Amino acid sequence: MNAPIEQPADTLRNALAALLEGLPPSQATRAVDRLIANYRGTTPTDAPILRDRADVAAYAAYRMPATFEAVRSALDALADAAPDGWAPAGQLDIGGGTGAAVWAAHEVWPGQRPTTVLDWSEAALALGRELAAADAGLAESVRWEKSRIGTGQDPEATGLVTVSYVLKELTEADRAAVVDAAARAAHPDHGAVVIVEPGTPDGYTRVIEARDRLIATGFRIAAPCPHSAACPIVPGTDWCHFSARVARSSLHRKVKGGSLAYEDEKFAYVAATRFAPAPAPARIVRRPQIRKGQVLLDLCEAEGDLDRVTVTKKHGVLYKEARNADWGDSWDGS
Repeated sequence: MNAPIEQPADTLRNALAALLEGLPPSQATRAVDRLIANYRGTTPTDAPILRDRADVAAYAAYRMPATFEAVRSALDALADAAPDGWAPAGQLDIGGGTGAAVWAAHEVWPGQRPTTVLDWSEAALALGRELAAADAGLAESVRWEKSRIGTGQDPEATGLVTVSYVLKELTEADRAAVVDAAARAAHPDHGAVVIVEPGTPDGYTRVIEARDRLIATGFRIAAPCPHSAACPIVPGTDWCHFSARVARSSLHRKVKGGSLAYEDEKFAYVAATRFAPAPAPARIVRRPQIRKGQVLLDLCEAEGDLDRVTVTKKHGVLYKEARNADWGDSWDGS
């Protein structure tokens, strides 16, 4: 009997576990504690916050699984909205660090594609290269280049540009420069840009700013919004975000002092394309409320409005679908 084929997510998980071999648990925990407290603000002009291999190994083992799951969720939504058979011919990961978004794209669209990861941290790039060696396809197809984000000569146009958990570290001017660089790097006919940020009010605000800039340069929104009109959320009253389930490692449990085998990563994102996408008819933007004989769904709709619909047992098959629906899913309702 043939052994099951290991998926990129499993390969990455095993490679991350191997990183911590030989690194004392107390050292890893201290490094993660310090980096969580300090990994914010603008990118340093003299040196990145991730200073050496121990820093990067601890932070990667702690953060990469959550980043991977959030980006994979966003890329899955892009894949659903793209034409049948579409897959990126290449990928540029801006500020990609150790390459979580590259692994996520590899999971959604298996196979080799020319890929470049740009980051300011040499230690992060070196570790990303080391992790990629665990997968033959990534080892052969990914280049890791030290570069200041959004500066220098624009790279060649490519099919997919990812910017994940980067904008929160930049000034307003630098955020605009990065989004504009991502827009220029996406192929004018079949390119896409996916931006992921933490699922906080500030993260949502940064995503909306990026969304507006992408639309202004001719992009169309593929996800999560079912439209390319203005976001219907009144600023300051709420924010749009989603959740991805992440398996916790022993390091996660030690640092957070918890016993659960999982945690939920909250994130905000936008996927925009140069081609005409087929976005969801509507998007479920809150966790469905299941009550006796009915399900309440909060939707962002194709007309650009927010609405709450109630699906009851009288709706038959639609009621069963509503009970199985999840936060972030598309919703047809017909």
